[in-house]
Amino acid sequence: MPKPRILVDADACPVKDEIYKVAWRRAVAVTIVANSLIRIPDHPLIAREIVSDGFDAADDWIAERAGPKTVVITADILLADRCLKAGAVVLSPAGKPFTTSSIGAAIATRAIMADLRAGGDQIGGPAPFGKQDRSRFLSALDEALVRLARA
Repeated sequence: MPKPRILVDADACPVKDEIYKVAWRRAVAVTIVANSLIRIPDHPLIAREIVSDGFDAADDWIAERAGPKTVVITADILLADRCLKAGAVVLSPAGKPFTTSSIGAAIATRAIMADLRAGGDQIGGPAPFGKQDRSRFLSALDEALVRLARA
């Protein structure tokens, strides 16, 4: 039976240190996926995959390897959708899970916001990343790994 693993859409991920801590505690392998060199700890559980800078190269790499024993960390809604369809658990860096029942609304909201921006509307971005987000993420990742280990 395959062990749980974590795939990280790492280019703009603010919780890499938290991912490492949980992964070490749970003895779970982590792959940091980016299109540029990102420093990672020298540890046998932590690997780095540098992909081309082509459009969606990191997303494609992650989506092709996502599956039922995978936790994917991403803020990218379209990547989250692809990984959910592959059976993965998907968490945002703020610790909010993407689920099959919530992803449709998230995709629709994303499309509406893109249309508003394209029309010239000034729209604020996401709220600043804070301590509560970090704490929620740590709990959500730990819970997801415990569930996968039992499955």
